[in-house]
Amino acid sequence: MIRSLRPLAVLAFLIINSQLLISEARAQTPKTYTSSEILLGLKKLNVLGSVMYIAAHPDDENTRLIAYMANERLLETSYLSATRGDGGQNLIGPELREGLGVIRTQELLAARRLDGGRQFFTRANDFGFSKTSDETFRIWDKEQVLADMVWVIRQRRPDVLITRFPPDARAGHGHHQASAILAAEAFDAAGDPKRFPEQLQYVQAWQPKRLFWNTGSFFVKPGENMDGYLRLDAGGYNPLLGQSYGEIAARSRSNHRSQGFGSAAQRGEALEYFQPVKGDKATKDLFEGVDQTWNRVPGGAAVGKLIEEVIRKYDASNPSASVAGLLKVREQLNKFHQGAFSDFQSKELDSEAKLSHAKDELSGAHFWVATKQAQIDELLKACLGLSIDATAASPTTDFNISGKSSALITYEVLNRSNVPVQLIAKEGYVYSSASAAMMGITALNGIHGNEGQKIELARDKKVTDTISLKGKFESYLVSQPYWMRENASVGMYSVKNQSDRGKPENSPVGMIHFRFLVGGQMLSYNVPVQYKHTDPVLGELYQPLAVVPPVLVNLPPARSYVFADAQPKTVPVTLRAGRAGVSGRLALALPAGWKCEPATADFALAAKDEELTVNFQVQPLAGAAPGRAELRAIATLAPPSPQGEGGRGGEVFTRGIQKIEYPHIPTQFLFPEAVAPLVKLDLKRRGQNVAYLMGAGDEVPDALRQIGYTVTLLKPEEISAARLKPFDALVVGIRAYNTVDALKTRQAEILKYIEAGGNVVVQYVVNRGTVLPEIGPYPMTLSNDRVTVEDAPVTLTKHPLLAAPNKITEQDFKGWVQEQGLYYPSKWDPKYQTVISSHDPGEAAKESAILVTDYGKGHYIYTGLSLFRELPAGVPGAYRIITNMISYGKEPVQ
Repeated sequence: MIRSLRPLAVLAFLIINSQLLISEARAQTPKTYTSSEILLGLKKLNVLGSVMYIAAHPDDENTRLIAYMANERLLETSYLSATRGDGGQNLIGPELREGLGVIRTQELLAARRLDGGRQFFTRANDFGFSKTSDETFRIWDKEQVLADMVWVIRQRRPDVLITRFPPDARAGHGHHQASAILAAEAFDAAGDPKRFPEQLQYVQAWQPKRLFWNTGSFFVKPGENMDGYLRLDAGGYNPLLGQSYGEIAARSRSNHRSQGFGSAAQRGEALEYFQPVKGDKATKDLFEGVDQTWNRVPGGAAVGKLIEEVIRKYDASNPSASVAGLLKVREQLNKFHQGAFSDFQSKELDSEAKLSHAKDELSGAHFWVATKQAQIDELLKACLGLSIDATAASPTTDFNISGKSSALITYEVLNRSNVPVQLIAKEGYVYSSASAAMMGITALNGIHGNEGQKIELARDKKVTDTISLKGKFESYLVSQPYWMRENASVGMYSVKNQSDRGKPENSPVGMIHFRFLVGGQMLSYNVPVQYKHTDPVLGELYQPLAVVPPVLVNLPPARSYVFADAQPKTVPVTLRAGRAGVSGRLALALPAGWKCEPATADFALAAKDEELTVNFQVQPLAGAAPGRAELRAIATLAPPSPQGEGGRGGEVFTRGIQKIEYPHIPTQFLFPEAVAPLVKLDLKRRGQNVAYLMGAGDEVPDALRQIGYTVTLLKPEEISAARLKPFDALVVGIRAYNTVDALKTRQAEILKYIEAGGNVVVQYVVNRGTVLPEIGPYPMTLSNDRVTVEDAPVTLTKHPLLAAPNKITEQDFKGWVQEQGLYYPSKWDPKYQTVISSHDPGEAAKESAILVTDYGKGHYIYTGLSLFRELPAGVPGAYRIITNMISYGKEPVQ
């Protein structure tokens, strides 16, 4: 009988689902709650409903609607972003691609901490702007992205799905269109057990009730007929939070600093419109016909009544008075849960259909019980004013935590109520990176526990001590963002572990598990081990504890080594000790035809975090092939000494460490390969001295230095015709006319410099939010036009810019990355001359990637070519093109 196989399978099913529903502790300043926030949380206990918002990128979400759903309707609210925004631009720093994706991931998490939602992702890689969904699906693996959407839907069991975009050209970006198409397919697939059946060993199929498109202000035109649309006012005021949902949304959205989305607060009515797409018909409300009370769980009505009693008796001046009532609710939930499982076991299930139905019913009950149990435990902690902290003395630790090596963790526990609390146990956990278990949590490594004497936690009396965190990680990549541990394709990240898919970030590398006795019940809390320090400006800061290898190998970030002649260049390699007492040998791996001195260098680092920089001289020989290659730095550990561990001899390490640090997100560490582009160029240049005005941040100045220019970074206030006169050219960084307010007054000085014979090269400017109406000497209309296919064929004119000092050919546009160009002007004064023409498939030619005009005795060049991406990537043609721009109009040196 089917029944004979049930107990073991169902037990596994329940355990795994329980892990899926646990809210993992994240690395950040520990959350504290006001009395009103506690009351809001109590009210949320009695709401059993879930909604999921779906779009393509970070910052696509409707933060006002998420804030409304989470805090007014008190629903389990989540945002599923198809990508991490890796392909965008960065307004706050130089990070692009993977580094930018990490920043935007953390910006989303910061946003969710304010608006009350939860955050999820798929494996889709944001490869840059896409014009159609067809193009997107040629690069994304559509089935994998769909599987990830289904996986998250089956985990979170939303009653309603809402998309930000329509599934057609109105959405604009091809990723936007694709997200809506996938959401509609996921709506059907999530409830079909024949789709992605491999997921069903962990979750049950789940069919949302309906799918809507949230049309929003982007799509609703004045006077448009809105018949058939549902509407709601998401602009209400929440007195418990002291803010309207528009105000909460502005704070949430303003976390997207890398995209320049600082937002003004909105107050008052704010209508949202919803077009039905799939599912049951609704005429009045998005959740029409969805029971959001405890009645949706068989036998759950009694739980709801207990919660109502706790809410009725809540004393805002003494939240701890609610502890006894919450413990009763918790006890009732446990009994109810056990009863539901016993009832399941007692049923006669003699067919697959009956078993499937019973599993689904039990899964629904288990989802809500586990979700509300986690909320109750957090509310108990808040009502008790229970503060729990676990910190390491250093932000990093060696991955080989075993034997003599361990991390000493300081913990601090404080009960800030009069309710009796006992600390009865504490245990340290180290997690592995190669887990096959759900949620990425391995069998626990090196548990160091304390089941000794119970400690009474008297009010406001801190209990502090240390605990050793011991164990061994299977790979030092445990702190690398999980989606970056395997080689990615242009369109997809590789994530082998099913449990990791959808997660916003890594699990903490270490946890301290605390158990407390309160009112006869045991409360358990997992506290991530973090590094805490005090910044003299920002105050107390927390960041994740990071696992590092014994030795880190760092090359300068975003650096290409470009050779326009046979002169040697210095390649500095900085070694950093991940633990004390490492030694070995460092070398550079070079392609044939290149020379390196010294060939190798021995190193010995006595102290943890000690650094040593070795300067290698790299030089092309006569046989060096022109074009782009790579160099790699390799550190090989020496055999361990008898006096210490020293690592295993012969181990090879090729990764460095990159710290991403901004005040609005927790500090992040990446571990990039110590690889740099190595480029041999046939290049001629004219002029020597270049002034550079930074915009939003890029690596172009270093690229210009690589090819021999003397580059001076000028501050905006230094810009004047007199100051610019000694320079052969002024190069203006990306988005400078969007971000440098001083250009309002300095533009006239730039024009004087050109008029007197200067040469100015302006890189791309976004078509919205310029600091002055005209960025050039003659009118041009900036637009969102771009060529997204990086290898799109280019038609060259006979313009002199392409002729000297380097002859530019179609070959110079080969090997470009991500996109060819962006923000091309759509109209321009006839005084501007066009230079090249290209277009994406099926589109008309775009001729304004480079516009050139004479002005007085000098020259002005605007270019939307993505040089800011191509130069750090070591694309040879990009160096030849920008050299011709800087050299334009100059006579060759005799």
